[in-house]
Amino acid sequence: MSKLQPSLDLNVRVATLADLDEVAPLFDEYRCFYGQPPEPDRARQYVSERIERGESVVLVATATPADGHVVGFCQLYPTFCSVETTPIFVLYDLFVAPSARRQGVGHALLRAAERLASDQGKTRLDLRTARTNGPAQAVYESLDWVRDERFFCYSKYSVPAGPSS
Repeated sequence: MSKLQPSLDLNVRVATLADLDEVAPLFDEYRCFYGQPPEPDRARQYVSERIERGESVVLVATATPADGHVVGFCQLYPTFCSVETTPIFVLYDLFVAPSARRQGVGHALLRAAERLASDQGKTRLDLRTARTNGPAQAVYESLDWVRDERFFCYSKYSVPAGPSS
């Protein structure tokens, strides 16, 4: 494993629509990382709708000396845990630009997500990552995130409805 490079001077904040030009390409790269084809327009529309509708919170990390450009983001979806009867966040997306990796960006985004969750009364943050994404797992574990050994995750895709007869 390579050594951590010196940290960038980072600012993490909640994104607005003014950040869309920089967040959307990173979101598209994130989707490509998980095997989706590049679709810049779709990525832009998706992020724009989440921000406009208040359906998620997107945190962005900007760095100097990178002229304040967005170098990473994470997206949090508010939901609830019915067993604990409390509000939680699902941290569904976390991506750092390749040129900014190993410089503390992921750590900064995760710490900011933790603070935001606490400030908003969320009792927990949940996330999933690919079993093969060792670098991300190392970051999570270094910040005391605990891998679930009790539950399995399942998904079922819905079948799009055909034309009505």
